[in-house]
Amino acid sequence: MDNNNDNLGLSRRKLLAGLGAVGVASAGAGLGTTAYFSDEESFANNTLTAGELDLKLDYRATYAGGTGRIDEINGWYSDSGPGEPFDVVEEEEGVYLIGEVPSINEADAWEEEVQTRDFCLPEVDLVNGDDIPVFVLEDVKPGDCGEVTVSLHICDNPSWVWMNGELTANDENTVSEPEAGADGEGNALGDDSDGPISGEGELADAIDVTMWYDENCNNVYEPGGETGGPLCVQIVLDASGSMSGNRNTQAINGAKTLAESILQDSPAGSRVGVTFFSASGYDQSAQVIQTLTDDLDDVLDAIDTLPANGSNTAIGEGIEAAQSDLENCDDDESPTMIVLTDGDNNAGTNPGVAADGAKADGTTIYALGVGGAQVSTLNAISSDPDEEYVFFASDDDALEQAFGLLGETLLGESIIFEGSLLDAMTALEEGIALDGNRATEAREPFDGGLTQCVGFEWCLPTDVGNEVQTDSVAFDLGFYAEQFRHNDDPQVTFNGTQANSTSTGNVSQ
Repeated sequence: MDNNNDNLGLSRRKLLAGLGAVGVASAGAGLGTTAYFSDEESFANNTLTAGELDLKLDYRATYAGGTGRIDEINGWYSDSGPGEPFDVVEEEEGVYLIGEVPSINEADAWEEEVQTRDFCLPEVDLVNGDDIPVFVLEDVKPGDCGEVTVSLHICDNPSWVWMNGELTANDENTVSEPEAGADGEGNALGDDSDGPISGEGELADAIDVTMWYDENCNNVYEPGGETGGPLCVQIVLDASGSMSGNRNTQAINGAKTLAESILQDSPAGSRVGVTFFSASGYDQSAQVIQTLTDDLDDVLDAIDTLPANGSNTAIGEGIEAAQSDLENCDDDESPTMIVLTDGDNNAGTNPGVAADGAKADGTTIYALGVGGAQVSTLNAISSDPDEEYVFFASDDDALEQAFGLLGETLLGESIIFEGSLLDAMTALEEGIALDGNRATEAREPFDGGLTQCVGFEWCLPTDVGNEVQTDSVAFDLGFYAEQFRHNDDPQVTFNGTQANSTSTGNVSQ
């Protein structure tokens, strides 16, 4: 991974000198001695500081390699082994956790942590400028799979992001008697059957690879909704005074994008409603602004009226009001609630109690936090497991994209690439441009303050033939980020994991 940002051109930007004093003087005419009129104005203490662009990564990797191998695999990830040192854990039968940064030491907690913590803080130790070997596996057999979910953190500046990589080895090694006679084997058995065989092996072409946007960072590709039927969704929005300004704008835009995705891309018959809580002037602390409907214009118009003028935060009241409308969902619809808040509950019904009642009636609840939202409250109101139903934007500017992540989770995660490992590395060597918001048509940069995850899974099919015996492969994966501002049409090429940018925005004008 190359996080060298020399190509960004910040070192070439000329700092402007401070403006000097501006003075005006004139002479008076007449008898006697007079003083000059004078005045002085100045623009003092001018400073320009270059911004930061820092891409940080963390990851969680597993290996499904069969039971009874904990000691063997742990040896590969020991201080003396070839892998990044890690205490390997058999999380379930035959599935091993082989790497995790940051290491949480609690089962199933990584995906929750990466969704809710601000990993751009300086004291958080992530992958930042280091080359980490994630998979260093021997004795791979047909049926084995490995998966790594990489969590991306853009610090300070919105950025375009690419995923890149290259195949660094694809070796035949030796050819055994079963391998030599296998269909598809390129090397016949020579006189010295135990000696090395030159040429490429067949393993890279035999391994299947899937890459996807892992919206909830749970190490699993989820292609569609939980039921496949129409959705019945209430979007529940915080209208308290702390939601004012840019936060309110982002909430409105994000909720509208979510509504468009549901009504345009989900199964026919889906409906959306809108509930506000804590707005000033309500007879009650919350009310349904738009009942469930399939009319997109009505939903968008309702969301556009979101105020930010309430004096309290009554999350529980919002949940109860929304649930009263979700009781009108049809039997074939999936009742769902998306709850946005930027604070802790301080009025009305306890939100955990309200949410428990809604969930008991069959409603799935996603919680989205921003600003001062309390993670403990988000966990209490969301469906289980928390890590799959709680989302958090630590920066207001990332709130719209957070709604996009949530929408893609509801509707199904997007594939980046499917094919053989050989084809995947060929594509990555050219670089694959990643999209910061899959819920919109155009490619968007990745906003700072929001965790986004990419999954990479490889599997050696059970029906692969003997032609891959003793073959080995090695490959690199990397990510490259480049500033978005003044860079609308980035021109970036790759040579494996080395990036080269000729983007015009990198040159000071």
